Amino acid sequence: MNKAIDVRNVTKVYRLYDRPADRLKESLSIRKKNYHKDFHALRDVSFDVEKGQSVGIIGTNGSGKSTMLKIITGVLTPTDGEVEVQGKISALLELGAGFNMEYTGIENIYMNGTMMGFTKAEMDEKLSEILEFADIGEFVYQPVKSYSSGMFVRLAFALAINVDPEILIVDEALSVGDIFFQAKCYHRMDELRKKGTTILMVTHDMSSVLKYCDKCILLNKGEKVAEGRPGEMVDLYKKILAGQYDQLEEMMNEREAANAVSGGGHPVHDVRNMPADPDGSLMRASMTVNPNVSEYGNGKAEIYDFGILDKDSRLTNLVLKGERFTIREKIRFFDTIEAPIFTYTIRDKKGNDLSGTNTMFEGQNIRSVHAGNEYEVEFTQQMDLQGGEYLISMSCTGFEQGEHVVYHRLYDLLNLTVISNKNTVGVFDMNSRVKTRFIEQQ
Repeated sequence: MNKAIDVRNVTKVYRLYDRPADRLKESLSIRKKNYHKDFHALRDVSFDVEKGQSVGIIGTNGSGKSTMLKIITGVLTPTDGEVEVQGKISALLELGAGFNMEYTGIENIYMNGTMMGFTKAEMDEKLSEILEFADIGEFVYQPVKSYSSGMFVRLAFALAINVDPEILIVDEALSVGDIFFQAKCYHRMDELRKKGTTILMVTHDMSSVLKYCDKCILLNKGEKVAEGRPGEMVDLYKKILAGQYDQLEEMMNEREAANAVSGGGHPVHDVRNMPADPDGSLMRASMTVNPNVSEYGNGKAEIYDFGILDKDSRLTNLVLKGERFTIREKIRFFDTIEAPIFTYTIRDKKGNDLSGTNTMFEGQNIRSVHAGNEYEVEFTQQMDLQGGEYLISMSCTGFEQGEHVVYHRLYDLLNLTVISNKNTVGVFDMNSRVKTRFIEQQ
């Protein structure tokens, strides 16, 4: 087994004093009298992370998750036990914790790069990528004390995630910035995973655990409850949240006993640059458009205008939950296409497709088009997503000789904010109708 991180019997004990003076009394006590209580942040925790693996650590507040990450990164020393790390670590524990507020953004980039073990020449090579990702413009030449909180975390995240780490450690850091920046962060995480970067993350976002992790470790009150498939561990975590820890302990003991007998265990599975719009006549002039939209296609078509319209046909990025709204696209063609297909998709900031449709699914047979032709397409539907922030993607595709072809696709083009005065559980509202009736006792 090629281990990147090996945690063996790690315990972390803090001494808690009722009053500050008690610490002094204890240090001066001739009889070595204790004035403190021991608090076990971690108790005999062991696990390992293989190289290239993505592992999540979950648990309630106070379960020891962040303490474990700080021990692995060397910020804290364990009271007992050992940790071995093979590889260069980039950690997002407290974004910007190592920044000097008097230094400029550039100076902090180089200072932190040196702390991570990079030479100036290496940081020179990485600088443009870091600045492009952070996207804070000329502020990078100003002292970071003048930054807004959003600019501060963008720079810190850009630095940590763009130094090609062998091991990336993340502690609740993927909720920074606006929705476009968050989506970019998740996309970068995907790239790192595909490159074989080892990732260890702590999060309360269970969807991130299910999407990104190969394995999950569940902690509770400083102890390791279990480790295994993310789905199983999330289910166990929900039992802890529901106050069913005693039943959970019994179940885990039964599982361990069964594994001891059988010798088995639980396997771990592994915009485009749009033409100018000087008179503001296009819909997109009234929309909030992602400046870092991702696009591709063979150039036979172009989605040149687009918008979101509310129930009163007003262009807006805000839609009220429960009301009807329309997504409108305008497409021009530069070549002959037999049967173009127009689509839209709504995604969350992590890149999960939540809903969408296309003209083929909806039974719209689009006739063949030629160079110079244009089409306008509208998708009208009721907004049943929960209140929150989403992203809209659009495309024009088709089939040629039986093969799917993309003529123009715009990923994460527009942000969509859903306003709601009643959210239910999950992604969609099932629009339940509730009836209650008091039953009188006879």
